[in-house]
Parts: sequence; structure tokens; C-alpha cells
Amino acid sequence: MKKTVGIIGANGYTGSELIRLLAFHPHVTLSFLYSRSNSGTRISDLYPDLTTVCEMVLTDKPEDVDIIFLCLPHKESQNWLTQNPVKDETLVIDLGNDFRLEGNFGNRDFIYGLPEINKKQLMGAKSIANPGCFATAIQLALLPLAEKGMLNEVFTTGITGSTGAGQSLQATTHFTWRNDNVSAYKTLTHQHVDEILQQLIAFNNKEVTLNFVPWRGDFARGIFTSSTMKTDLELEEIEQLYQDFYAEEPFVTVSRKAVDLKQVVNTNRCVIQIEKSGNVVVIHSAIDNLLKGASGQAVQNMNLAMNWEENTGLNLKPIAF
Repeated sequence: MKKTVGIIGANGYTGSELIRLLAFHPHVTLSFLYSRSNSGTRISDLYPDLTTVCEMVLTDKPEDVDIIFLCLPHKESQNWLTQNPVKDETLVIDLGNDFRLEGNFGNRDFIYGLPEINKKQLMGAKSIANPGCFATAIQLALLPLAEKGMLNEVFTTGITGSTGAGQSLQATTHFTWRNDNVSAYKTLTHQHVDEILQQLIAFNNKEVTLNFVPWRGDFARGIFTSSTMKTDLELEEIEQLYQDFYAEEPFVTVSRKAVDLKQVVNTNRCVIQIEKSGNVVVIHSAIDNLLKGASGQAVQNMNLAMNWEENTGLNLKPIAF
């Protein structure tokens, strides 16, 4: 029997991306799509690409289901759960940042949902805090070095597509501003830094300094990061370290060829490439911010929590052209 699913905030980018994934997932059925602002509207009227894929009408009345995805603006998940109590046996996956740093809420203890480091804890979990998009890309780029205690000071730049800013219209998401344009924002103060350091320091077993400069890109989706640090290890040793760390991970690939966004956009994959000159190493990582950085990783976490094959419903092809 298929598990029932409800999506809270189904009208946003991550919510609609979940619909696209779950509409074809063999083990679940969509029971309700929740939206306060668009209640009564057919989802395919908001997203015409969902015509014939999903014709459900958005509602502001949640139902009892087996699995709930919270796709709400940051800091709103706690409020929603307070106002809409969920049964203890219901799997809750939060795509916001409410529980990434502090995971306790009532009877729930949220597990940090980066499968590459917490797979065992995620199996059978009932409360999962999905990582942030930049946090996913940067952690996957640095965790193999952190495990060996090799991180000290890291300098990271990262560029993200406009969907990373969410659906609400802002001056910096207008096409006329974003097109043919690049800008830095939240320099050294991005909200994902604390989340990244929480995991890296635990692995590194000592303090880590992360100097992160995020950029806005003139494209819709995707994240590309480059992390620079010093090391005396040879390039071949580092590459082998990464190959060993991710040997059993279905969605992380370590490449010896140059990485580009089109390898990962529309997939749940992270592709990593390593370059070295002298004693300076640069680790590049690329993901789709709406999939491996959000909705795809949430489905990956659902699969693990429900003891299904990890890649179920996530065998997606990249956009090559």
C-alpha cells in the first residue's frame, strides 16, 4: 500500500519541485497540497508544466497523512507545527532552516538530513531537517578533508541561480536586473555558515574558519562552489581520499574532468572536482539547488526513513543542452 503525502507550502519552488518528483514516485500518493495564499487554485494553473502531471487543488486544510514535507519560508515551520499538531508516527521533513541547528521540538528530535554523513540515523527517522542548498554543496566538498582533521582556514566562493532566493519577488530577482549580471551578497555572513561549521567542526574535531562569499548568478537554477585551502598532500592522494569517502554514495561523483552546472541541473547529483597548484588545493562542487540542495534531497531522506531504495524516484537526467 502506498504511503500518503502532504506538502505544506506546495505553491513555492521547492514545493512544486516535490510535486514533480512525487507524482512519479512508486511508493507514495499525494493526498493534499497546502497553501494559505493560493487555496482553491489548481496547482497546474500556477505551474502549467504540471498539467496532466498533477491537477490537484490547493487547500488550507491539512489532513492526516503518513509523510509531511514543510516547504515554508525560514522560521515558519515551528509556527505551522504549533498550530497544526502532527501525529508522532507521521514522518516530518522540514526544508526550511528551523531545525538544522536546534533540532528539538516538542516530542520530536530532528536528524540533520545530509545522507552522506547521517545515513544510519536517517533510517527509520520520524523528524528530518533538510540541509540548505549552499550548505549541501560546501559540506560535500569539504567533508572528506574534515574527516582527516585537515581543515583550518577555508576560503569559499559560490554562485547560485535565482530560484535560490525563493518565489517572492525581490529587486534582485527581476529578469532585467539578474540577466547578464553577477553580484556578491551576504559576504562572510550567509545564514548557512553556522550550519556548515556545525558539521565540519564535528568531523574535523577542531575549529574551522570558513570565509564564504556567495554570488547571485544570471541563471535560474544550480550552485557552483570553489573552496580553497592549503595542504601538503599530493593531488592523487586527495582524489583517492574523496573516492574512498564517497565510494558507496549514489549521488556524489568525484571527477577528474572539469565540472560544469549542466552536469547536475535537473538531477539529485553532486559532482566534485579537485585541482592543486603548489600547496594550494581547490575543491569545486556543483549541485542543483532545487534538487540535491532541497526537494531531491528531501525525497532521498524520505526513502531512507521509509527503508526504500535510496535512489527511488530520483533517477533523473541532466539538462545537457
